[in-house]
Amino acid sequence: MRHLFSIVMLVALLPLASFSKGRVVTGVVRNSAGEPLDLVDVAEGRFQVGTYCDARGHFMLEIPSDTVREADLQFSLVGYEDHSEVVRLVGDTTTIRIVLNDKSDEIGQVDVVAQGKQETTVENLKVEVTKTMPSASGDGIVGVVTAQPGVSSNNELSSQYSVRGGNYDENCVYVNSIEVYRPLLIRSGEQEGLSFVNQDLVESVSFSSGGFSPEYGDKMSSVLDIKYKKPTAFEGSASISFLGASAYIGSSSKRFSQMHGFRYKTSSYLLNTLETKGEYNPKFLDYQTYMTYVFSPKWDLSFLGNISRNKYNFIPASRSTNFGTMTDMHNVNFDFYGQEMDLFSTYFGALTLSCKPSSSLNLDFIGSTFRSVERVGYDITSVYSMAQVEMGGSYGRDEGGGAFHQHSRDRFAGTVTNISHIGTLDLKKNTLKWGLSWQLEDMSEEVNEWEYRDSAGYSLPIDPNCMSLYDNLSADVGKVSHRLSGFVQDSYSWRTAAGRYVLLGGVRFSYWDFNEQLICSPRGSFAWFPAHSSWAFRVATGIYHQALMFKEMKKVVEEDGNRVVYLNRDVKTPRSSQIILSSDYYFKKWGRPFKLTGELYYKYMDRIIPYKVDNMQITYRGENCADGFAFGGDVKLFGEFVPGTDSWISFSMMNTRENIYGDQYGYVPRPTDQRYNISLFFQDYLPGYERLKFNIKLVWADGYPFRSPYSSSYNDKYRMADYRRLDIGAVYQLQKGVDAIMEKKVFAWMKTISFNLDVFNVLGISNVNSYYWVPVQDGCQYAVPNYLTGRLFNLRLAIGF
Repeated sequence: MRHLFSIVMLVALLPLASFSKGRVVTGVVRNSAGEPLDLVDVAEGRFQVGTYCDARGHFMLEIPSDTVREADLQFSLVGYEDHSEVVRLVGDTTTIRIVLNDKSDEIGQVDVVAQGKQETTVENLKVEVTKTMPSASGDGIVGVVTAQPGVSSNNELSSQYSVRGGNYDENCVYVNSIEVYRPLLIRSGEQEGLSFVNQDLVESVSFSSGGFSPEYGDKMSSVLDIKYKKPTAFEGSASISFLGASAYIGSSSKRFSQMHGFRYKTSSYLLNTLETKGEYNPKFLDYQTYMTYVFSPKWDLSFLGNISRNKYNFIPASRSTNFGTMTDMHNVNFDFYGQEMDLFSTYFGALTLSCKPSSSLNLDFIGSTFRSVERVGYDITSVYSMAQVEMGGSYGRDEGGGAFHQHSRDRFAGTVTNISHIGTLDLKKNTLKWGLSWQLEDMSEEVNEWEYRDSAGYSLPIDPNCMSLYDNLSADVGKVSHRLSGFVQDSYSWRTAAGRYVLLGGVRFSYWDFNEQLICSPRGSFAWFPAHSSWAFRVATGIYHQALMFKEMKKVVEEDGNRVVYLNRDVKTPRSSQIILSSDYYFKKWGRPFKLTGELYYKYMDRIIPYKVDNMQITYRGENCADGFAFGGDVKLFGEFVPGTDSWISFSMMNTRENIYGDQYGYVPRPTDQRYNISLFFQDYLPGYERLKFNIKLVWADGYPFRSPYSSSYNDKYRMADYRRLDIGAVYQLQKGVDAIMEKKVFAWMKTISFNLDVFNVLGISNVNSYYWVPVQDGCQYAVPNYLTGRLFNLRLAIGF
């Protein structure tokens, strides 16, 4: 442990030395929309030296002479106009900013925008798509992520997603290099508000579905990396719809830039399409700010803050559901008495001090605190009656009835405080990056849950001597722990006659004092871009751990007939060994750019902590007692099927299984096993009337395995029906400088006005994401499906200024 710390500190101090005797030109390259461009070829003709821009659009070019006064630079990228710049060199380092204009095929007001080649498993996603994609959850960024190959979300009410067989807890989310977290007590999509990320504040979105580099934390499935923008002038936007509202404002001066975003969501309109009728009153409100003050060209200080409050009140009234097969159909009617009242409050603040001692070296010092206070409470009595349904739809034989009462008083409070350092050193062909982090975690939970059931006049379970509870759970647990982690990685690129190569390698380590475990994760990737070819090839491999936080360690034991939760200090972090093979083929069809991507992957997992999934709730077994695997393939075709618009279609196949030690089942499907997934996002517009655009999002995915939540077995015997959903959106936009009406005085302060019409679940398909288990006296249980939302129209007005 001491040696690892010394190595990281040594690497952090080495770059402070000088590395060259020539002059250096640094800068950033962006497109006309202000977005950074990666893989831009930067060359100096006189000295025959060159380099490439990184994912942030940054480049550093060394001129091997300390006497030359000018540099003749050429910038080029497929799909953009070549740009030449004669740069006057002043001092040892000269910094410039370059804007590349798109090569445009004139189709009304639509521009064709190129895409840089992908060097690692991290892919840059288009931010502008997130603002037009129809999303019932109200989160456009998550909507784009769930449309990627290997990613699935079988619940349109939730912003959570599964990646290549992993569960919702196995996904890392970073905002400005700071990891953010989600509430722990969420049980269903109805309770959720919006995710942490405010899309109005976003500058760039990057996503990896596996095989990511050591700089990203200890999760086994995916990484979503968000960068918030720094406005260069006054700007803002506001929107309102049937599902909520948002507002954003940003400004900038010589030294100070700021952004403020407000979001409000109420999904009552959407939840009223569910089969359970009642009074839904969900309200989500949050405020975010990102401010930066520049002390000097070498020093700046930024603050990222967030306050959110998510309140969910629900008074159920009744429900009627048909279920079964065509030859064995049943109906169950419920009458409900009682209510549910939940509250989720989060507070987040982060300070980042950035230092640039030289043009090639960047040092960030970050301090952050995340606080979550969660409360779930309900007392609901359900009275039900069941009957058979005849072929004509009439009710037949009465199958009895019963009642049950569910009670919960759950409390959770958690605070995560983090102090970290991240450094980046750009050399001529290398990019060295390192980080060191200390984290304090203080979490506690109180649980008091019980359920009483009566079926056909019998209290379940049947006991002639007393009235017994069907199920109960209690907990009063907490922990205070410290975590030390760090990473070192290097990216090296070079050229030969056979093409260009990028090699990235490094290691990540972490020590957690709660279970006294030290983990080490070597990771690496290699990319080859053959010369004079439209192909690109990548391979990535490494060891990935699933860092434990709290609920993974909760182990339930039975004491005197009661189920009690304890924290298991002996549990170890689950681990996976991964290998990913990828290829990209870039081509043009109908004069427009396309990209075909294929990936094969294999993951072996050990020290697995088995879990059960019920709706959005994940319940862990609390011990390492299984191993497993996941393998599959993804194919994605991305391009301009319609000139000037980005569309894509993806297809995924997967098999993931686990073997729980000591049972008789062997390798069985994991709860997130999804054998196939097809997703489509398509954009179009009316020729000659480009201000009116349409978009379609289609998902067809295999259903997840499931079991009764009251079963002690972890073998999923059943599988849900396929998840099929089609959402359609239409956008009509007026733009200043294009539409004459925008020149009128009343619109003088506006840049754009957009009118959006979304139709959710166009086909009205009744998708299922969980089951309501109704027992009868003979020990049999009926799985009554909980259907998701039906067809719904949503109108939205958005103004940009």
